[in-house]
Parts: sequence; structure tokens; C-alpha cells
Amino acid sequence: MRFAIVAVVMIAAVSGPTIGQQAAPPRLATGYLANAAPPESLALSPAPPAPGSAAEARDTDASKAALALAGSARWDLATRDADLFTPAVTGTFSCAAGVELSPQSTPATDRLLHRTLADLGLSTSAIKRKYQRPRPFMVNGRPTCAPAMEPMLRRDGSYPSGHSAIGYGWGLILAELLPNRANQIVARGRAFGDSRRVCNAHWLSDIEEGRIVASAMVARLHADPRFRADLEAARTELARPGNTPPTRDCTAEAAALDLTR
Repeated sequence: MRFAIVAVVMIAAVSGPTIGQQAAPPRLATGYLANAAPPESLALSPAPPAPGSAAEARDTDASKAALALAGSARWDLATRDADLFTPAVTGTFSCAAGVELSPQSTPATDRLLHRTLADLGLSTSAIKRKYQRPRPFMVNGRPTCAPAMEPMLRRDGSYPSGHSAIGYGWGLILAELLPNRANQIVARGRAFGDSRRVCNAHWLSDIEEGRIVASAMVARLHADPRFRADLEAARTELARPGNTPPTRDCTAEAAALDLTR
């Protein structure tokens, strides 16, 4: 039932900045919803592209274009985007938000994003189990940006992308909190999902469908009073004067993202 998100946890355990170093395994925060992937969530998504279809050909072409980025700055950024459990994961959106997002500088926002990570990540699991679509690296034989995790990914369906659901969902949430930065934030959430195509871990249609699932999940979260309360706490935090500007190299990030725009 929870295989997809458990797989993400294990990927994160080996893909951080201390690869090869023994450490306690990361823990997934508790989400807001008791069941983020109820049976009726299967109604959200059609079947993935059929073999031999024009849609499958589109996926193949997009995958080939992504393979050409291996070793580039965009590949490096996609590799960092793959790690959902580094303490700095919420900082992924700092440049787009224009504010340093971290457990230290914006604890309420960080807490909100970490809790929704569980809901958004699990939101694709029922659909993944139904279709069990093979991932790109299983078809083209090329490595992903986290080769050690490929045996596990082989057992986790490709469609839809949980990473895409998380990134796009976070983008929608942060855009609501920072409406003046909405375009930049949603664009970064879209790119966060597309990093999985760059990493040779997902097809383009997997990523696109992840955005649909994320949109439905964010709408569902707004019906939860605990989510709404935490959303307002984050809104107050981000509106205070004197928030720290981003500390990462936003110029380099923009240049890397330009490679797939």
C-alpha cells in the first residue's frame, strides 16, 4: 500500500551529500490525511500511453532529449531535486520564493511543506500500483541520477510521478502564500517534476499526470482544518519584514533551468 513512498524514503537515504556514510534513516513526516490514495483516486488518471501510440512516441522523444543533458548543470540540479529528505529540501523553492526557506529561517513554512510531502507523495500510489509502468531506464538501458536505487525503482511503477506531485503541489501551496511570486514558484514546481525526466527516472507523461494528481490533492487538503491552520501560520511567517533572502546561487540555478525551458 505504501511502497512508492517507502521507496522514496530509501532513495533519499543514499542520495544526500554524504553518500556512503552510515547514518540514521530519514523519517517521513505525518501527513494531514489518513489516506492520501483512496480507491476512488484511480478515477483521476487515464491509462498511460499505449505501446505504439503517438503519446508513447512523444514520451520516447522527450526521454531522448533528456539523456543528452547527462553531466550538465541541469543534470546536477535534477540530482539534487531527487533528494526529498535532505534537511534543505524546502530550500529548493528559495530562489523562486525570493526568501530563504529552511527549518531555521521559516519553521512554520518548513513544517507545512514536510507534512504535505507525505500526502502528495502518497497521492500517486494507487495509480502506480494499477499500471506498474516500466521506467525509462528499464527501456533505454541508461543510468539514472541515483543508480544505486534502480533495483528498487524497477519494482515501483513509473506512472504518475510522485516527485512531480510533490514539486507541483508545493508550488501551488507556496504560490498561494506568496502570490506576487506565483509565476516563478509554480514554474519551479513544474521544473522539480521535470527533473525526474532529466534523471531518466520518469517519462514526460508520468510527470504531467503527477501535476494533475497534485492539483486534486491540494484542493482536498484545503478541506482539512489542520492544513488551513498551518497554511495561515506560514502566510504570517512569510509576510513578516526582514525575512532572509535566498543564500543559494540563484543565477546558477536559473541558468541550469534554462537548459530545459
